[in-house]
Parts: sequence; structure tokens; C-alpha cells
Amino acid sequence: METSTGIGQAELLQVAEAVAREKSIPRETVVEAMEQAMQSAAKRKYGPEHDIRAEIDRQTGEVHILRYLEVVEAVEEPATQIALSEATERHPAAEVGDFITEPMPPIEFGRIAAQSAKQVIVQRVRDAERERQFEEYKDRVGEIVSGLVKRTEFGNVIVDLGRGEALVRREELLPRESFHNGDRVRAYIYDVRREARGPQIFLSRTHPQFMAKLFAQEVPEIYSNIIEIKAVARDPGSRAKIAVISHDSSIDPVGACVGMRGSRVQAVVGELQGEKIDIIQWSPDPATFVVNALAPAEVTKVVLDADARKIEVVVPDEQLSLAIGRRGQNVRLASQLSGWEIDILTEDEESERRTEEFHARSQAFIDALNVDEIIAHLLVAEGFGTVEEVAFVPLDELSGIQGFDEDIAEELRQRARGHLAERDRGHDARRRELGVADEVAAIPGLSPAMAVTLGEKGIKSLDDLADLASDELLELFPDAGLAPETADAIIMAARAHWFEGEGEGETPTPEAAAPATPEDAAASAAPEEAGPAA
Repeated sequence: METSTGIGQAELLQVAEAVAREKSIPRETVVEAMEQAMQSAAKRKYGPEHDIRAEIDRQTGEVHILRYLEVVEAVEEPATQIALSEATERHPAAEVGDFITEPMPPIEFGRIAAQSAKQVIVQRVRDAERERQFEEYKDRVGEIVSGLVKRTEFGNVIVDLGRGEALVRREELLPRESFHNGDRVRAYIYDVRREARGPQIFLSRTHPQFMAKLFAQEVPEIYSNIIEIKAVARDPGSRAKIAVISHDSSIDPVGACVGMRGSRVQAVVGELQGEKIDIIQWSPDPATFVVNALAPAEVTKVVLDADARKIEVVVPDEQLSLAIGRRGQNVRLASQLSGWEIDILTEDEESERRTEEFHARSQAFIDALNVDEIIAHLLVAEGFGTVEEVAFVPLDELSGIQGFDEDIAEELRQRARGHLAERDRGHDARRRELGVADEVAAIPGLSPAMAVTLGEKGIKSLDDLADLASDELLELFPDAGLAPETADAIIMAARAHWFEGEGEGETPTPEAAAPATPEDAAASAAPEEAGPAA
């Protein structure tokens, strides 16, 4: 039979010290694992019903096997309890609830017990090592690390970082990239989390920030924050765009990133398996930034829609394929880089569309105002797009159009208001047919056309409208230009009767139903001058 440890007691602490140093974990953790292993072996020998604990002296390495007994009035569990009368014979000061200990004979490990103890120690050490690994790497998300390929599993690469293992999933590798055991690999830590099998460190070579960190390593100005990387967009393994800005007017950010004869950018390109990189100067002006992002294509015109974060770009006919790129790559990367949706048109397409819009608006004025083509064309050329604009624009703006005088301007305004009033009467009749309550139609901010839409959607009473959320109301009128504040005011006006007495059939008070902004108030009040609201 072997001794309880197989080694001398003094050497026990030396073993614990060596294991702790090798695994980079506290010595106390290893000693506690040894105690647990001895405790398990002792319970196996004396019976699991006993409360047996093992203690190792931290100074001498001496092992004590102790059985704990709880002092009680009447013994129900002889294996873990002792009567007060018996306990006081051994320890006169013992009281109910105290624990007394009995030393047990040293245990001798057989082969099976020794193997079990070894498994306990190995598992505890492994758990401690995993916890240490998690604590070390959890705050290193966003760093680039280097390691050796340990093995590959179903396309995934396991990387030995020296003090832990990390995983590079197949989709986080560059296309056509392969590694073999022993290869050195650099990657970006994008996540560290606990899982059932232990902490997992996830690496990526396709993450946009991997490229940004590589540039920070190659360009001292980025590392020292003189140059800032504002955005990165990648098509991993194929092409990328990176936007930079310099906080020092004497330093060219693009030139600094390219380096002498392209040395700096080529170092990054080499790490990314030949991925082509466009370095672009960032601009706070969206139009300028998008033009830069579409390089090398030339842009002749830009039209912004700030609300929809959409931008139309006009390019020469011969530049269309270059602006779009192979399989749409160039415009897709430019859109990712800028955060704007980009629609590319050729000069011919843009000219054709403008002509169609011009004729469509002119025809709308001809039909609504009963004017000839010349007057309709003049209105469109001056920027008027809707009948509402003609109806409520200041008189001097209309009369200031070349060829117009005050009489013509006033006549156009009256015709426009008459058209709107007639249209609104039609909407109001349709609204009544649909059964939409007058109280709903009276809410400021709701036009007759919007009341018809509500009726078509089955929203006919104040309660029906009040049950909606603001975003649901906005979704009903995607093209009405309804501001979120106005939608909130409409909903609150519909709910006002809930808070005013019984509220049945009451119309919301002007204070509760007031439009959210002065502009909304003006839009609500203006139609009252000449007829129903637009």
C-alpha cells in the first residue's frame, strides 16, 4: 500500500508550488484541490455519510484528516451528530450548535483511490486555469494577438496564445486562407465569454477593426492619435476602404498611411493576403465624404436626402461601371463606410428623370390650376412642386417670378386654394362614407386625406386612434412627411377625452390637441383662411 500522498509531507507544498507556477494559478488553489482530493478519498474509506474534511498545514505540509460532529440535544444522525452530554465530557465548553472534531487515522491510497484523487486535483487545477485565462483576456477585447496554430477542426483554427487557447471560426478567416499546425497567425480578439466547456476566446481576421489595428501598428501617427481612423469597410480578402482624418494640419493623413513608396500600406496588404485597400480622407460633410469614398470614380453631382440618409450620385456615363465596381463592390463599400444609402445615376439617366419629373409637375399644375404650359413650366422652374406651395406661399414670392404680377399671383393662389378646398370636400365625403367620426377629423394635424386613410384601415373613433402608438401612426402615412412630434400630439389629442370627466363624445381641448411645433400650428391654421385643410 502507498502512503496518503506518495511523497513526504514537506514535499507536498513544493509540488503545489511547482504546479501553481507551471499553470500560472495561485498556490492556494492547488493546495485546496489537494485537500478536496484527500477528503474524497477519506469519505470513500470511512463512508460518505460522515462529514470528513482534510486540512493541509500551509507551513509544514502536515495532513490532518478530521471528522466534524455537530452538538445536538438528541442525536438523529449518528454519523454527523453528537449528544450534548457526550460532547461536554470531551469539551466542557461545548454548546448546542457547536462542531467538535475527531482526528482520523491517516489514509493510505490504493490504485483506484489515488487515480480518483488525481482526477479531482486535475479538474480543480483546470477550472482555476480557465478562470485565470478568462480574467486575463476579458479586458483585451479589441487587441491584436499572435499565436501558433495548434490544430484545425472542421475548418476552424485553434490557436495557442501561450497562456491560453483561442478559436478562429471558418467564417472569420480570409477566403482561400489555410493554416497548418505550427503556423504563426495574427488575429483580432472580438469576443471573450464563459461557456459550459470553459472560457472561449474568439479571434477574427475579417473584422473591420482588425485592419484598423494593423494600421495603428504600422503608422506611428495613428498610434499617437495624430491621425484618427474614422471608419472601415471591408470585403474580406478582396477590397477595403478606410477613412482617416488628421488632427495636425501639417500632416497628410492619406500619405502617412500609404508610407514611403507604399511601404506602410503594403505591410497591411501582405498580412491580409493581398486585399486591396483604398485610403480615403474623411470629411464631416456627407456629400464630400461620399464623393471621396467612391474613388477612383469621378462624381459630377450629389443630391442629399438627410431624413432618409440617402444620397443620389451622378457620374459621367463612362464612369458608371467604375463607380459601381465589380458585383457592386465599390458602391457597397462606400455605403458601408459613410453610413448613407447611395444611388448612382449616369448623367443621361439623371437628365431623363429630371425631364420626366418636370413634365409630371407641370401637368399637375395644368390640371389643378387650369393654366397653360408656359405658366406651369415657370412655376416648376422656380422650384414649386405642389399645389399647397402655390396656395400658401407669400404673395411677393409668386409675383416676383419673371412675367408675373400681383394680379396673376393672387389669381394663382385663389385657384390653388379652390382646388385644395374641392379636393378636401371630396376627402371629407369619403371619410363620412367610411364612418370616421367627426371628432377624429377635427383633430389638428390630421388632414382630410389622412382621415380617409384611417377609415380605410378601420380606425374610425377616438378610441381607435387613441389605441395606436406614435410609430404605428407614422407607418400609416409614410409619404405625408408627418413629424414624430406631430404624431405624438395627434395621439395625445385622441386620448384627451380619457382624462376629462366621463369624456364620452367630447372633443379634445385645444390645449391637449395643440400641434407640437409652431410649424405644425401654422400648417393647421393656414388652410382655415380659405377653406378646408390640405
